[in-house]
Amino acid sequence: MEDLINSRDLLNSTLHQSRQIDFKLHKTSANLSSIHQSLETAARDMASHCATFAIRDHVHRALPTVSAALNVYQLVNELQTKVSAHSSSDLTSYLSHIKQFRQALTLLTNTCKLAILWVQDTTALDNVLHLLEQLRDTEKRCLHDQGILGVAFSVLQHHFRDLLIQNSSPVPVPSSLFSSGDEETDPLPQPVLPVRVVDNLKAIVGCFPACDSRFMSIYVEVRITTVKMSLQGLDLDYLEISLSEFDSVQDIEGYVDEWGRHLEFVVKHVLEPEYTLCHQVFGHLDCFSRIALRSGIQAFFKFGNTVTKAKKEAIKLFKLLDVFATLHNLRQDFNRFFGAKPCSEIQTQTRELIKKLVNGASEILHELSAQVQLQRLMDPPPDGSLPRLVSFVTEYSEELLDDDYRPVLDQVLEIHCSWYNTKKRHVVSVEVQNIMKSLELNIETWANRYEDGALRCIFMMNTSCYLSKHVKGTRLGDLMGESWLKRHEDRVEYYAQLYLRESWGKMLLTNSERIKGFTEAFDQEYGKQSGWVLCDNSLRWKTGQLIVGVIIPVYKRLVESSSNKYVKYSSESIENMVTSMLQPKYGSNIKLLDRIRSVVAGRFSPTTTIAAV
Repeated sequence: MEDLINSRDLLNSTLHQSRQIDFKLHKTSANLSSIHQSLETAARDMASHCATFAIRDHVHRALPTVSAALNVYQLVNELQTKVSAHSSSDLTSYLSHIKQFRQALTLLTNTCKLAILWVQDTTALDNVLHLLEQLRDTEKRCLHDQGILGVAFSVLQHHFRDLLIQNSSPVPVPSSLFSSGDEETDPLPQPVLPVRVVDNLKAIVGCFPACDSRFMSIYVEVRITTVKMSLQGLDLDYLEISLSEFDSVQDIEGYVDEWGRHLEFVVKHVLEPEYTLCHQVFGHLDCFSRIALRSGIQAFFKFGNTVTKAKKEAIKLFKLLDVFATLHNLRQDFNRFFGAKPCSEIQTQTRELIKKLVNGASEILHELSAQVQLQRLMDPPPDGSLPRLVSFVTEYSEELLDDDYRPVLDQVLEIHCSWYNTKKRHVVSVEVQNIMKSLELNIETWANRYEDGALRCIFMMNTSCYLSKHVKGTRLGDLMGESWLKRHEDRVEYYAQLYLRESWGKMLLTNSERIKGFTEAFDQEYGKQSGWVLCDNSLRWKTGQLIVGVIIPVYKRLVESSSNKYVKYSSESIENMVTSMLQPKYGSNIKLLDRIRSVVAGRFSPTTTIAAV
């Protein structure tokens, strides 16, 4: 019964294959429909001749399948002749003949197996059994290196390689990739190979599915060369930079920007077409995994890790966020391309890099307020000018709130909290407010270090003017609120009046009776303040007018009541001298991050020595 069941299943499979080959070979002389008719005739003749013997039933069942095997073998011989005689230059026809030949061989093998099941129990048919076993092994002999299929396989390997080499070329690098502008949009990835070539490659692989790995080796060898040529056009030497080659992230921030553009190009325009092509040719992605691992993409992770290991400083936060944002934007592509087990190494490297980025960015952000407090130990500028730290921290905080960084930073903090099961308390807005509060305490502390009351007022005018004027209308200003801005605006007015009383007002109280005493006191006060600075042009002009309004009327009265020999300055000279005071020592209308970023960034760092602000 078990033999009958096996025979039934094998017969069904064999008949199905017979119909398929018959359909494809209906134009040939070896039409399988005639084979079926001859089998029926042979079966009837042989059964009648053996009717008187005990083996009648076995012969009745075995002879049709034996005859079928012999007829299929005849078909195999005809197709073998076609394969041997056909020129491989006509690849499409050559592949068609090979495919038909292989199907006929499979049909022969299965037909022989079926016939053997019926013949092997009948000793009278031992010679037939031996013949069937020989026919059954025909396919194995053809697959031998020197067999017809072995030779055809060798020929197709050469065709496969030639098709790849002749039609593979590196991906052209768009000029927009070498600039940070967004004016050009990169085109969508184009098919790596023409459709006709892809179909031929697929057909070649389909002829020898058991030899898939041999074709994959050829494929990977050719395509990895093309991928590396594509990457050579990007000039990626910077990916190998080491920590010893730079002191600060600022030294390589241009490379970080290039890194993001280059990685996106490699993933979307080099690896994505390779991913699609591998699936089209082989129906699976094993070869793509091998290409990805050898493409050089891991050098991008190495550079990212180098950035995370750089000296901890405020500017580094933005570069960490840039790297994180690039990886996050490519997250779906990474999951699709590298999600399979063969790419587990890339998966591990990506996870480790993201962990370092999230931990590093969160740590720097949470320490910013404390780092501002550390600068409180520094001495304020001796000329009362705006401390560079005030400008830097203000611009830095505004950049944290920028649309380019705030969503990324919020996401980083959320991930960090989920990893360590902590509450999401450190939102960006709270951190920025804490930074600004620390900065204001610094300002108060620095102001109290001035021994001269008037210079203290100049310092407070500079800082409050900057905070009210430069923060107003920005995201930082919106966060701090109108009352905060108004408080600093009022402080400017308050300290301007206090400055007038502490310096020129005191001078007038003691030297308003005689022009000689007034002149000596003016020279002394002017000399003392000649090194002081009011950074804002409009504030400096307004303050000069306040001074003029206080001292010029008194001076004119003294000049009118005094002898000419005691008059050192004219009223106009006094006015010119006063309005030219408090000038900065350099032109200051330069964007902050372009002017002082390099000076302050290193100092605003937990690993550097405290220096003057």
